[in-house]
Amino acid sequence: MNLDLNLIWFVLLGVLLTGYAILDGFDLGVGILHLFAKGDTERRIFMNAIGPVWDGNEVWLVTFGGALFAAFPEAYATAFSGFYIPFMILLFALIFRAVAMEFRSKENMTWWRKTFDRAFFAASLVATLLFGVAVGNMMLGIPIGPGFEYEGTMLDLLRPYALLVGLFTVSLFAMHGAIYLYLKTEGALQMRVRRWIWRAFFVFLLFFATTTAVTLIHVPTALYNFTHFPWAWIVVALTALAIANIPRCIHFDKPGWAFVSSACTIAAMVFLFGIAVFPDMILSSLDPEYSLTIYNAASSEKTLGIMLVIAAVGMPIVLAYTSIIYYIFRGKVKIDRFSY
Repeated sequence: MNLDLNLIWFVLLGVLLTGYAILDGFDLGVGILHLFAKGDTERRIFMNAIGPVWDGNEVWLVTFGGALFAAFPEAYATAFSGFYIPFMILLFALIFRAVAMEFRSKENMTWWRKTFDRAFFAASLVATLLFGVAVGNMMLGIPIGPGFEYEGTMLDLLRPYALLVGLFTVSLFAMHGAIYLYLKTEGALQMRVRRWIWRAFFVFLLFFATTTAVTLIHVPTALYNFTHFPWAWIVVALTALAIANIPRCIHFDKPGWAFVSSACTIAAMVFLFGIAVFPDMILSSLDPEYSLTIYNAASSEKTLGIMLVIAAVGMPIVLAYTSIIYYIFRGKVKIDRFSY
């Protein structure tokens, strides 16, 4: 493997995707758990747990999209033409989440708040499911023909394996969100959230085992790169350790380390996805010759070089902004008249 600009940008896209999955993963998870809260106060606590950070988390998704467009424009164009309707649904889901959070507490009427509670839950669930379905389809490959044109329909994307990966992602983010809520709540609510973590963990474990087994049987090419890069098995071992550490930390009441382990699990999943598809950006299920790789889908070397300079300046700013926001809004959630 040669370390060139194409590979560097493939890795950087993975870093951006990892940052997004970890950070927006827990606030999507909080949205998925939202309807399990009892009463108006608890639901306000849930929303305010993620209120100061959710929009900053989505900066990582916007940055990922912008970097994909600039570094690999052919892959960007093919992905957006192939996933046009799912992307529109995803966009509406993310907008509805924002609208639900901003408008829910503007009126005291019960029907008003219940409507936005359901919208917040549904939008979080749909967005998470779509992310997982997209990953499942990328693993299987999609019908890309000559000229990198998508030749399928939306129904072609709703395959059982892709839906399974979608449900697996929902379970992963729900567990991640429950651990985050444990860090932000206290008292009786925190004890109830603790029980949710256990339930969410066992559901996640079930989907993890099922998805892994189905992947090994139906997507054998996912292991192809492990023969070329045997060091990648280290990440597999670290993934198992990270997953096993979650219940251990919850049992010994160390939720901070459980959250770190959950974040490491998500990072490992993104890495394993990347190593499974490399060097493809989008695998063609019609003919490997039509697949978009990090080389035939990339911008010129000059463009990639300029982007690298911009990233070197911009990434520290994003990391600093994210760190400052999380430091300022650390601690338990307190509800006041300015809260959501």
